Amino acid sequence: DQPDTTQQISAISVELRKIQERTARIEAEKADLRRERDNVIAESRSLQKKLNDMNNLMNMKEEKLRTRHRDTHAALLWLRENRQLFRGNIHEPMMLVINVKDHQNAKYVENHISFHDLRAFVFQRKDDMEKFLVEVRDKKNLKVNAISAPEVSCSGRPPSRNIESMRRFGFFTYLRVMFNAPDEVMSYLCSQYKVHDVPVGNERTKAMINTVIQEPYLKVLYTTDERYTVKRSMYSNKTSTSNSAVQKSQYLIITVDAEERRQLEQQLRACESKLQEIDERMKTLQTEFAALNRHENELLSEKKRLSELKGKKKQLEQKIGTKQDSLRQMEQNVIDLKKVEEETNAKIKAVSSQKVTIVTVLTAEIKMKANLSIEKVYLALETVGLAAEKHKLENDCREGAAELKTMDIKCSRLEQRRVQLTEKCKGLLKSAKSICRMQMDEPLPEGLRDAFSKLPDTLDEVVSMLNEERSRAECLTGLSENVVEEYSRREQEIKHLEKELEKKKADLNAYRQNISEAKERWLIPLKQLIEQINDKFSNFFRSMQCAGEVDLHTENEEEYDKYGIRIRVKFHSSTQLHELTAHHQSGGERSVSTMLYLMALQELNLCPFRVVDEINQGMDPINERRVFDIVVQTACKETTSQYFFITPKLLQNLQYAEEMTILCVHNGPHMLPPDKWDRKAFNRRRLERKTQA
Repeated sequence: DQPDTTQQISAISVELRKIQERTARIEAEKADLRRERDNVIAESRSLQKKLNDMNNLMNMKEEKLRTRHRDTHAALLWLRENRQLFRGNIHEPMMLVINVKDHQNAKYVENHISFHDLRAFVFQRKDDMEKFLVEVRDKKNLKVNAISAPEVSCSGRPPSRNIESMRRFGFFTYLRVMFNAPDEVMSYLCSQYKVHDVPVGNERTKAMINTVIQEPYLKVLYTTDERYTVKRSMYSNKTSTSNSAVQKSQYLIITVDAEERRQLEQQLRACESKLQEIDERMKTLQTEFAALNRHENELLSEKKRLSELKGKKKQLEQKIGTKQDSLRQMEQNVIDLKKVEEETNAKIKAVSSQKVTIVTVLTAEIKMKANLSIEKVYLALETVGLAAEKHKLENDCREGAAELKTMDIKCSRLEQRRVQLTEKCKGLLKSAKSICRMQMDEPLPEGLRDAFSKLPDTLDEVVSMLNEERSRAECLTGLSENVVEEYSRREQEIKHLEKELEKKKADLNAYRQNISEAKERWLIPLKQLIEQINDKFSNFFRSMQCAGEVDLHTENEEEYDKYGIRIRVKFHSSTQLHELTAHHQSGGERSVSTMLYLMALQELNLCPFRVVDEINQGMDPINERRVFDIVVQTACKETTSQYFFITPKLLQNLQYAEEMTILCVHNGPHMLPPDKWDRKAFNRRRLERKTQA
């Protein structure tokens, strides 16, 4: 049905227009996404470049750490590979995590914090620190420093004074404001170094320093180039001040803003997430685009089929009309079919007879042509072979004739050359023998034969050798007469220097031998002395159910200035021996260790008296009682020096000895100064009290 096909084609055309519109919208959205993706990639590359620059700075700081202290760097690499072994936060060495906001202020922070702490690892949990020290110190024998952050964070401590109230002295900030650090690190620095309460001033501060140090709340302060430490006596309230130059920063001058780095990493992750979203959307659009293309192709195929069907239908209608017209024409014209059949049969017979005759003649002609073609091919092949052979023979003949002619010419030239060279050699031989005053038939002497045998075989080489000797002779003729003298002088000088070098080598070997002997004379008694100290020190600790040892410590045996005494102690059965430091043991444990070490030294170092000041401060009661008993036993020996044991307090029920004298000293701001003390009045009052009693 014509209307139905047309309607179907129209509906398909409408659907195709919708698909084309949707495809155009998809292409536009894809173009927008590609532009957005390019922008995100450009931003990501920029962020990655900034992050790489920061990482390069971090690598520089790590390289400085590796150069200065290889053990700490080795421990850092181990920690990065084994961080999963620990439960709490662990911060890499302070010098890597402290970021000074302005590199010009790095010198203040670095001068305020000791390198011992700058290379220290900071732990949130003490059990993590113990595990870390067991792994790197005890198992790997690495000399590292570790710190446990305060349990209660001190990073938020306010300064004792607002900085605005101190600007009149030139102070413009506190040390803590100059740098950023993780909370545990900042907490330790505020607790140990009071960075929140150390002001930094300028040239005005330096100009007013005499006034500044009188302020009672200042203990440590910085000017532009100096550090001042102010101490006040608890008794006389007098002030003592020390100052030192602020050294240039070596490690913290390389600044990497951790917050900026974190933001860059966050932005980079956001870019990666955005790229992933864009890629997902592009995939979705591509899938939809492919589906639309398939549907469009299906509709186009259907439209083509309907169009072809419509065309065929129209052609059939035209054919039907034509046939109907022919039928009407034939109906109008009546034909004698019998007559037409006879005429047609006669024509067919004539044509068939003529066709048979033509076929017979054609067959004979084809056979003859085939035989002639075969014969022609054979003759052509034979002709080609003969022509090729003829051409080859002609070429060989021409080449042979040319080569023969060339050889004749060459032979003629060689013969002429031979004759010329023979005559020339005879002439040269005659001249040579004439120069040597020899007859022509006289043989060469043995000396000349040896000399000639050392010369080159070709004339060119002989001429080259001759020219070289001539040039050398010409150079020698232009030299000064002093050259020989200079040569002789230099030769003598070289011999003298060689003798001097041999003497220096002998002196060096003797010096090394002396050093080795001196080292043995010094080191062996030193080790014996340290062994004696270690025996006494270990015995003292065993008496307290603890463990301790003393040994000679050095990183390089040739660096004598770095030799030192290392004290290692263990107060708990569950821990290993650890080096005595300000960070690993408590204050009481350090006091116990120090006191026992001094007592281990006393029998080796004779002196009239010893003074021990507040050594029991910070000890727990058990250790304080044990140390007191050991001190009493040691001090009351007959061969022991006199002890002055100064302490603000004593435990109850201590064991005292007859050799001890207890003196109670009253002191404080309300006591009379020494110049106003009246001993007679004091004795009189004492007698009056005894009388009244």
